[in-house]
Amino acid sequence: MGASLMIKAVVPLALWLLFASALLSLANAIPKTHNHDFVIQATPVKRLCKTHNSITVNGQYPGPTLEVSNGDTLVVKVTNKARYNVTIHWHGIRQMRTGWADGPEFVTQCPIRPGGSYTYRFTIQGQEGTLWWHAHSSWLRATVYGALIIKPRQGDSYPFTKPKRETPILLGEWWDANPIDVVRQATRTGGAPNSSDAYTINGQPGDLYNCSSKGTVVVPIGSGETNLLRVINAALNQPLFFAIANHKFTVVGADASYVKPFTTTVIMLGPGQTTDVLINGDQPPARYYMAARAYQTANATFDNTTTTAILEYKSAPCASKNCPTTKPIMPQLPAFNDTNTVTAFSKSFRSPRRVEHEQPLLRSPKQHFNSPGLPAGIPGVFTTDFPANPPVKFDYTGNVSRSLWQPIPGTKGYKLKYGSKVQIVLQDTSIVTPENHPIHLHGYDFYIVAEGFGNFNPQTDTKKFNLVDPPMRNTVAVPSNGWAVIRFVADNPGAWIMHCHLDVHITWGLAMVFLVDNGVGELQTIEPPPADLPLC
Repeated sequence: MGASLMIKAVVPLALWLLFASALLSLANAIPKTHNHDFVIQATPVKRLCKTHNSITVNGQYPGPTLEVSNGDTLVVKVTNKARYNVTIHWHGIRQMRTGWADGPEFVTQCPIRPGGSYTYRFTIQGQEGTLWWHAHSSWLRATVYGALIIKPRQGDSYPFTKPKRETPILLGEWWDANPIDVVRQATRTGGAPNSSDAYTINGQPGDLYNCSSKGTVVVPIGSGETNLLRVINAALNQPLFFAIANHKFTVVGADASYVKPFTTTVIMLGPGQTTDVLINGDQPPARYYMAARAYQTANATFDNTTTTAILEYKSAPCASKNCPTTKPIMPQLPAFNDTNTVTAFSKSFRSPRRVEHEQPLLRSPKQHFNSPGLPAGIPGVFTTDFPANPPVKFDYTGNVSRSLWQPIPGTKGYKLKYGSKVQIVLQDTSIVTPENHPIHLHGYDFYIVAEGFGNFNPQTDTKKFNLVDPPMRNTVAVPSNGWAVIRFVADNPGAWIMHCHLDVHITWGLAMVFLVDNGVGELQTIEPPPADLPLC
């Protein structure tokens, strides 16, 4: 009798717990809205023995890390208390129908003037992984940047081993000067801007620079752990190698797209690119340097210093504070000009699944562009006659006549019908110097179907296209003295800038804009501009 009564009491309780658990899961699965306030302000920041009044967000350098889930909405009110105009770009966010929140100055918005504010509102749709945000006005992104991490929806999981710990690794560049003064001086003289004085990891130069050891970043790891590093190249003008002494990386994502996992001892990121890597705590407990330095292809001066942080095993016999004289082990980084390593790394990227099932449009592109030189612009005035092919054909990677060195200024966009299938051949040239160019397209991810060296040859190079599992990115490192072919479908109406992410090259005009028409109906039409969109 007692047992019978007990069963009657337990069953309703179990049902209630099950119901409560289901409600909780449902609540967690509902997309969230994240509200943030960004105050752009001058902040004293001391690096390399000297204090500068650097422009920051909320007094932080680097700025705050934003964490969201796929499907969530971000609402960020930006208040400008600095003395410069500013905008914020959410690098890699698709901004479906919300181009007004994209952020490039004088393309999708006028800048937020000193004393003004603007609220960016957008929803993350179908994206997971590591992106970042940064100023998109002059050279302010030298210090105004931060990580933007997109987790899977509640109930979904990573397509790889769940890491014990996740750490953003932001690679940056530091000038022992005001970066705005550096670019303004270069603009006045017509020369190249001064190189940076240090590279940084999470805002700190590390042990190899003067007055920097105290701030060196320490990343903990436990023996046997698998941890995720979300590496972001936030440097202004420099592609960078990155490695950790005695540790291998398993690359699992790039630019917030998953990739077929592969193993490497070093990664290279062009400015704007992100790479997600798993590391295993499989080495003797000790302290190991993680380090970054330049990958340099241009025949020009560059910052040849090395930034470091420390990967420290929690069970290391000597923690950093107890015996500062014990030097961590240093990784072997490639030579500054090691293009072979970069090429092998770049060719390792593949999409996790066959692409043609998800994207049958890949095989028959309608539009074809070849863009070795892109025009400088005048804000507020544009035409729609950007050339689909170079107006003058020449041996792009050969000995180019000096008569072709001077570009023609212009502000030209290229119109695309909604749903167009687009192929772009991005061709480097030897004008001034060959160079690896990280080309970033706003508002879209694209497939990199091929890369190569020399001049792109449509008769022979199309045979090299990977139409099975090409990697998806938002920024492609176009090989020095070479080319890359990208494809995408124009399914996002608006004005979308495509530019080199070496900021010195934006200053010189390496940019153009795609003007994508609205499609049919509300879901294929850009939203109306918000009431607080800044005026010029």
